[in-house]
Amino acid sequence: MQLYAGLTIVAILPAAFLIFGTAPEPAGGGATGARPGRRILVLGLRSRTALGLLCVAGFLCCVPMAMPQGHLVAYCGDLGIPVTQGAAMLSLLLACAFIGRQFWGFVADRFGGLRAVLAGSACQAVAMVGFLSTQNEAGLFAVSAAFGLGFSGIIPAYVVAVRELFPASEASWRIPTLLLFSGSGMAAGGWLAGVIYGYAGFYAAAFAAAILFNLANLLIVGALVFRQSRLRFPALVGA
Repeated sequence: MQLYAGLTIVAILPAAFLIFGTAPEPAGGGATGARPGRRILVLGLRSRTALGLLCVAGFLCCVPMAMPQGHLVAYCGDLGIPVTQGAAMLSLLLACAFIGRQFWGFVADRFGGLRAVLAGSACQAVAMVGFLSTQNEAGLFAVSAAFGLGFSGIIPAYVVAVRELFPASEASWRIPTLLLFSGSGMAAGGWLAGVIYGYAGFYAAAFAAAILFNLANLLIVGALVFRQSRLRFPALVGA
């Protein structure tokens, strides 16, 4: 682990100096060009409502996101698969997540943050169904890879969505607020899977609950994407 940390520092710091530059000054009154005395509507909603929906969606998608990552090895043990193979599945999942994050970055740049969130969440839901649909070792390796490729770009895409929808001057508190909810969802997901397993005695019930959380996320994000397709730019109304 210390070796990995050292390699990360050696790789990230030079890359940061190459990529990061001076942030551009926002035009007018921020990213949306709002004038003083005007209230910004984001996707036809009040800005606090829009951010609240994003925060709830972030929590809902991170609950299922955490379950396989925290319980995959134990799940394999329940199925009679050696824990060494379960650990290999988890490693494959995380390796595919690293690769997938590069792909989802392209998707977010090309189609927008909200649409990337919707697509990644849909892929995550399909992979969660896959965990319920197969119990053989080869199948679980395939599902683990698909899950890693699917979930990896969701959280960065939320950050992109916030930056697209809200003024740059508000990013310093809106993005951490969103990440607080998503991180809380990760914590809740790992804990909830253990609680459900403790009562039910098998992981299928926990993964089924994860799918319900994922579907709720898709409903919220899908509604926001629908509104975005109708309202291409934030509207301004008198305060």
